[in-house]
Amino acid sequence: MSDPLAFSCPPSEPPTLIVHLSGQWTLYDSLPTIHDVERQLERMPSLQRVAFDAQHLAQWDSSLLAFLLKVQELCRTRELTVDLTGLPHGIQRLIALATAVPERSSPKRVQPRESWIAAIGTLVLSILDRAQHLLQFLGEVMFALGRFVRGQARFRRADLALLVQDCGAQALPIVTLISFLVGLILAFVGAVQLRQFGAQIYIANLVGLGMAREMGAMMTAVIMAGRTGSAFAAQLGSMHVNQEIDAFRTMGIAPMEFLVLPRILALTLMMPLLCLYADLVGILGGAFVGVTMLDLGGLQYFQQTRQALTLTDFFGGLFKSLVFGVVVALIGCLQGLRCGNSSAAVGMAATSAVVLSIVVIVICDALLTVLYDILGI
Repeated sequence: MSDPLAFSCPPSEPPTLIVHLSGQWTLYDSLPTIHDVERQLERMPSLQRVAFDAQHLAQWDSSLLAFLLKVQELCRTRELTVDLTGLPHGIQRLIALATAVPERSSPKRVQPRESWIAAIGTLVLSILDRAQHLLQFLGEVMFALGRFVRGQARFRRADLALLVQDCGAQALPIVTLISFLVGLILAFVGAVQLRQFGAQIYIANLVGLGMAREMGAMMTAVIMAGRTGSAFAAQLGSMHVNQEIDAFRTMGIAPMEFLVLPRILALTLMMPLLCLYADLVGILGGAFVGVTMLDLGGLQYFQQTRQALTLTDFFGGLFKSLVFGVVVALIGCLQGLRCGNSSAAVGMAATSAVVLSIVVIVICDALLTVLYDILGI
């Protein structure tokens, strides 16, 4: 046969259409389509059965299988019986494998909507679980600090020195830049109003008090939360993912003493020093605006700053920075230890450490400011 696809309908019971397959059936040949079979079936509405004759079939590939599967699907929709015995044994096995497990479309499950009572209960349970983890973490930190005071804490002093360097000296460039710009901005804001009354000299009071009491400690804490708190969370989170923390416990070394305690001590020690440095740099930023834009003398500006500031103002800001340092270190280490077991969880731990640290810093600053006002500081 020259035509690769031909049809015949010999007299038989039941009425049968025989599909003759011949020649080459490969992807590189011009092959018939399923529409030829469909047109033939429409011409013979009394058919009940379709069979195949492949005696003259030569080379074939997956294109023939695809064609036969389409013929089967067409016959199934018309409720016709398909007889595959006339096909080569290999083709019959492949068709049997292809149709052994029919494709099933599983209905999409609709999740029942949670009631508001269940939602509140889930939220409360989540808060209680987080509170339990937090209290457990704080208890372990206090226990580690007690062992440190007694000289029994097990950690490497070299690690503490490296952490002090990282939290202190290596943070000076970014602290310098941000503090200078904050002092400069405070001076600009004050200059817009005070210049209208010829009271430019009081910009020194504004910048000095603002940096010493609030902005020095606040901005330093925010910088260290983004720089060091996130680093603590990422470091401990990576160690948790690599099961290094479990290895410490296996060797009998408390991770709270060996990993968390040096980080808390380093950041707590460095934060007041960084805050004091930020105060001085911010005052220099305000002096730069006062001297260059408001025609104030440098000596006059610093004399006014000295008259406006007291040691109480500096100590109030330093105490805030001490509290902020403890907060940033605790939150960074807590988020690192509670990290999940994937690389994405490490990034989430670092992000949550920064966000949560900034929120708690602002809350603590507000509470301490109110407390200072009550105490008359």
